[in-house]
Amino acid sequence: MSDDSSSRIVAGLRKWIATAEPGAKLPSTRALVAEYAASPVTVQKALRTLAAQGVVESKPGVGTFVRAVRVARANDYGWQTAALGSPPHRVPRVSTALRTVPNDVIALHSGYPDRELLPERLVRAAFARAARGASAVSRPPAAGLPELQAWFAAELGPAAPGDVVVFPGSQSGLSAAFRGLVGAGAPLVLESPTYWGAILAAAQAGVRVVPVPSGPHGPDPDELDRAFRHTGARAFYAQPNFANPTGARWPAELGEEVLGVVREHGAFLIEDDWAHDFGIAADVVPLAARDDRGHVVYLRSLTKSVSPAVRVAGIIARGAARERILASAQGESMYVSGLLQAVALDVVTQPGWRTHLRGVRRQLAARRDLLAGALREHVPSARLEGLPQGGLNLWVRLPDATDPARLVRDCEAAGVVVNPGGEWFPAEPPGVYLRLNYSGPNPGAFPDGARIIGEALARQGL
Repeated sequence: MSDDSSSRIVAGLRKWIATAEPGAKLPSTRALVAEYAASPVTVQKALRTLAAQGVVESKPGVGTFVRAVRVARANDYGWQTAALGSPPHRVPRVSTALRTVPNDVIALHSGYPDRELLPERLVRAAFARAARGASAVSRPPAAGLPELQAWFAAELGPAAPGDVVVFPGSQSGLSAAFRGLVGAGAPLVLESPTYWGAILAAAQAGVRVVPVPSGPHGPDPDELDRAFRHTGARAFYAQPNFANPTGARWPAELGEEVLGVVREHGAFLIEDDWAHDFGIAADVVPLAARDDRGHVVYLRSLTKSVSPAVRVAGIIARGAARERILASAQGESMYVSGLLQAVALDVVTQPGWRTHLRGVRRQLAARRDLLAGALREHVPSARLEGLPQGGLNLWVRLPDATDPARLVRDCEAAGVVVNPGGEWFPAEPPGVYLRLNYSGPNPGAFPDGARIIGEALARQGL
């Protein structure tokens, strides 16, 4: 009976509310008990039902009131345009490479290695040990833990621990280097295509990007020289080993030519050695190892090879360049978590670290070859821009008539997420590309992914 009584009260109050003004106070519980000959519990149940329906709102100790009806209207944030003004530099959108996707799709877009390619056992043990140490509760030096500085320096060779500045990931390192060495409004030469994060960091630092074309074997030194001469730039950002996205690796003689151009113009080469731990058919020899005059500013990250949860990178720079980069870093993040630094150092100094890297090399080779073979079979209209000797990606040239936006949509609708190549160019792309990552999850699905890409292109008549 109480349910019937409650419904009867709800119906009656709805009629009363329909003629009442917004904010009007409902009769008290005592008055409703008397009016409807119901118990206080039944009245309260009716009021809760009305509140759940959004018709009334209760104010404890005051009463129950008719809720004001909010009229639906379009969001209007136009006033912010005048308040914020025109942005001094347009910041690129966050790359597709950072998208998180459901487990049931074929993820060829990711910028990070799959969990099975990480030293998980070493990382977990390192976190347990670091949590018991002083790094869990103390502030580290601004430039980094001395032991980690020494490790980065020893890995490069001709460097001193005091040359190293530790950062919370390579993105922070790039931002600090661009701010400290280039500065807002000044030109920065970039390879084209290049790492999307460098394009983003340049935009955020307000530097003026000067692209130079870079192919499967690196940039043309004459084009680089011309860019320096025409713009007066004093810095060149590049990835000489297994470049992201192209996988290009500079020949040794090209590296010497580039260093010669940089020295001639009294400039810096900001060398991003992001894939140092991902060599497949070749080992990495950084250009910084050949520099003894401070022209090369060297960046190496451990985030991808150790764990995405351990965002730690190191920059090696000498002289005033190092001081400016350190000052820029302190202005942004003060210091890097000592706990994460301790974890990173623990992992890379364990005997199992080198064993792990040898296993990763074999796994990456198998994954690369599987995806490349599937593309040759199922996407005959595409062209691989060389088979990379290291890194995590294949760079695929598509027919010029391809509609890249439609291709991405059609692939995703069929369960495959790909990374459009246009995101990797600091200026207009000269063609249509895809960057396909072969280090992601479920490599057994790579042939299906390639087949779906081929079918999507076929629907465009390609």
